[in-house]
Amino acid sequence: MNKSLNLVGTALLLASASSAFAASTVDLTVKGLITPSACTLTVPGAIDFGKISAKDLNPDTQTRIEDKTLQLTVNCEAMTLFAINPVDNRAGTSHGTNASGYGLGLINGTEKLGMYVVIVRNPVADIPSQMLQFRDGTWRMQWDDDYVAPNRLIAFGSFVPDVGYLPHPLETASVEIVLNTWIAPANTLTLTDEVALDGSATLEVKYL
Repeated sequence: MNKSLNLVGTALLLASASSAFAASTVDLTVKGLITPSACTLTVPGAIDFGKISAKDLNPDTQTRIEDKTLQLTVNCEAMTLFAINPVDNRAGTSHGTNASGYGLGLINGTEKLGMYVVIVRNPVADIPSQMLQFRDGTWRMQWDDDYVAPNRLIAFGSFVPDVGYLPHPLETASVEIVLNTWIAPANTLTLTDEVALDGSATLEVKYL
């Protein structure tokens, strides 16, 4: 945290120095909004695949295990404009090259255990809604087979004529979250002892 603050401070000093000949003072504007309403997210517990036999894993390619589905529910104190930001708490441990993959942790600090992807389907809300994703500076339709990449905002919304897709304020909403999961090739893993799948992601409410 201190390193980040120091870097920001350096950037401000450099910016001020570059304009020293133009003015001897500079204004710093700080903006933001405090929203009177808040939203809470709930899911019915953790995803548990139980025990998986190492003998069932493909030695040379990823092994896809069963899909899991859970329900995400959003409850707001009033009609609120919000989005959801998924954060991979195991970033850097996803096996493979899929940029939408979330990690399952490491074995011995270096062996990537596998990956999972997140899909959202069947949104239900106060008003008819579609799932949207924010990509390349604009809101787009989130199709049923689209992966929800880490740190890519998703939202409940609809198509506005002459404008495009936009999120809309809601008080209650829910959506199915589907996880497709793969275990790394067995030949790349040390499996002499039991190994725990260690995936972890956080869903954050972002007020718009």
